[in-house]
Amino acid sequence: SDLEEIKYTKNMAIQDLFIGENEFNHIVNLLSMKQNIILQGHPGVGKSFISKRIAYSLLNEKDDNRVEMVQFHQSYSYEDFIQGYRPADDGNFTLKNGLFFDFCKKAQKDLDKKYVFIIDEINRGNLSKIFGELMLLIENDKRGPEYAISLTYGDTDNDRFYIPENLYIIGMMNTADRSLAMVDYALRRRFCFIDLFPQFHSKKFKRHLQKYKVNNKIINKIIDKIDALNNQISEDSDLGSGYNIGHSFFTPSKNGKYDIQWYNQIIDYEIQPLIKEYWFDKINKVETIIEELKK
Repeated sequence: SDLEEIKYTKNMAIQDLFIGENEFNHIVNLLSMKQNIILQGHPGVGKSFISKRIAYSLLNEKDDNRVEMVQFHQSYSYEDFIQGYRPADDGNFTLKNGLFFDFCKKAQKDLDKKYVFIIDEINRGNLSKIFGELMLLIENDKRGPEYAISLTYGDTDNDRFYIPENLYIIGMMNTADRSLAMVDYALRRRFCFIDLFPQFHSKKFKRHLQKYKVNNKIINKIIDKIDALNNQISEDSDLGSGYNIGHSFFTPSKNGKYDIQWYNQIIDYEIQPLIKEYWFDKINKVETIIEELKK
């Protein structure tokens, strides 16, 4: 039946991922319990990829009507997220609801089912500005109608708003973002932070590459060379392991030719710009590293 087809099991999730079953279960359980988690890790550890699978696992099915995704950025605002006045065609301003507001309303009408809201780059937005008075309601023990509050733009008391108990939030955060050393303390309290690491040493990573006909010599080269680079990054007092390079730079997703040219191309066009940014004041060091990676 149709229902069987869209059921989403832990095994389906695990098949796609390089982390182990225990770790995956642990993350899903934390989300169930805390209702708000942040997946943090360096570029290429597969945060977006895993977040969707965590969401589907929590829902027990692959239902994109109950998963919403947004990316925060510096100019993202309360008006985009919750509600605000927007110019209408007739030159007047009308009150428009934002993405999170609409998603909460949708979840309120369907309390028997879980809903997951995913926020990419959560630390790039100005959180107290984006969440406004909802910052309090994000806490998992402040969910439900008894905690309803009036919103900034709400006209009447009937407009009181709450976040329903069946709504879960997954945030994603890039640890290699220099501008973001201080994550809002309010966020620290309301979310459970989970670290994701590069999985070059996972057996599944190796199997995945073999599946795409990458030969073992290149697989070992990727593992050894990027490992050595990550050690250098970790030992650098200005950087540290939060800047390590993740596996998803080297994760094929469709059929193609994955040979030494493919490897060198990733080094030149994806890894090089990244480490140029890391060691922006040490051009010689970067050149030596790139040569070493291509040996």
